[in-house]
Amino acid sequence: MRQGSSDDRIDAVERKVDAGFRHVDNRFELVDQRFEQIDKRFEQVDKRFEQIDHRFELVDQRFEQVDRRFEQVDQRFEGVERRMENGFKELRGEMKGGFDRIDARLDAFQRTLILFCGGLMAALIGLIGTQL
Repeated sequence: MRQGSSDDRIDAVERKVDAGFRHVDNRFELVDQRFEQIDKRFEQVDKRFEQIDHRFELVDQRFEQVDRRFEQVDQRFEGVERRMENGFKELRGEMKGGFDRIDARLDAFQRTLILFCGGLMAALIGLIGTQL
């Protein structure tokens, strides 16, 4: 009997150990499932980050296009500025030439007017001299 009860105890202990190992195995399976879920989630997150990276690359390309366009606009404005400056230089030259011609005409008119007034004064003095 003693041997039977020890066998029963050993069987009971083996069952408990087996149950413990099954419990540990079940826990490891749960841990493995959770790790698989985490891996899947990380894959989803990685895909999302790849999409975000792609979008940032597109945004960077767009900014590069905008920068090129601004550079083109700056070059155009520099060209317009040069043309305006050249045009203003030409206009200043023409206006100066025009004003010089006006000044010359006014000087000629003034000389003519002075000569006319001088002649008129001489005529008046001569008229007055003959009247006296």
